[in-house]
Amino acid sequence: MYVEKRKYYAKTKYWLAHSFREGGKIHKIRKLLGTDLSEEILEDRIKKAEKLILEEIEKYKIIKDPLNDKISKEEINFIKRLQTEANLKIVHLSETDWKTFSEVFSYNTNAIEGSGLTLKETEKIIEKGEWPIEKPKEDIAEALGVDEAISFIRKTKEHISLDLIKKFHQIVFKNSKNFAGEFRKRGEEVVVRTGTGVVVHEGAPSTRVTTLLTELIAWYNKYKNDYPGILLAAVVHNQFENIHPFADGNGRVGRILLNNILLKNNLPPLNIDLKNQREYYATLQTYENDGNIRPTIELILKEYKNLKKLIK
Repeated sequence: MYVEKRKYYAKTKYWLAHSFREGGKIHKIRKLLGTDLSEEILEDRIKKAEKLILEEIEKYKIIKDPLNDKISKEEINFIKRLQTEANLKIVHLSETDWKTFSEVFSYNTNAIEGSGLTLKETEKIIEKGEWPIEKPKEDIAEALGVDEAISFIRKTKEHISLDLIKKFHQIVFKNSKNFAGEFRKRGEEVVVRTGTGVVVHEGAPSTRVTTLLTELIAWYNKYKNDYPGILLAAVVHNQFENIHPFADGNGRVGRILLNNILLKNNLPPLNIDLKNQREYYATLQTYENDGNIRPTIELILKEYKNLKKLIK
């Protein structure tokens, strides 16, 4: 890191700057330190700016194969065997099964994000168009939006792309959010907090959203013929949630994306049950902090067992 200073009329401005390489590109981060600073103040502000720059560099990490040092070929083959032994075939789902799944998934995926609709209300909204008068219109619109998104992923042949991700968001939130289908704008940052205000996740910088998603898409295309579908879906979902490309709605879009990857790899859809919400969030944090995908895979296999009970 180095200090830059420039004269502006009779004043001198100071910045702390740092350049680093990411892939084939050089990036530069600069933090303004102040104007006409004494040596003592300058030294103090340099220390503080160094910390901020190092934190920002962490967010600039490129997406590499997150499994290289985590899961061996033997373990990957073991996951493939688990898929085979579990007899996870999409062809086993009838139209009645799909209807049941879509309603249950719509209820749970929205409830995880705070929707006040019950399962019965969700079923009536989707099946009969009966809207509970006392419930927010946004919740009703998003219940219908998720159901429509499930119908869409059954028809589309596309696995993953920037436009497809935007399409998922647009379908779910077209009648509830004025930014439906749009990634975060420059300067629009996202921080996820618990009910007590503790920060549990900070999305990628808004300026990096498109690049990071593009790298995730490239990762998927590179390994889609080598890794089992559960593994691909888990990594895509977790990386997507780390990036958090939208101002709101990332959880629901991420779980729809998870299901699209599963379907495209000839696996059944998956419902994350509201009762497993805490475990679900824990798997995301384990992946974000340690790069460990195994807890997510374990949760997916657990939810597949629940799916078999739901769809008989």
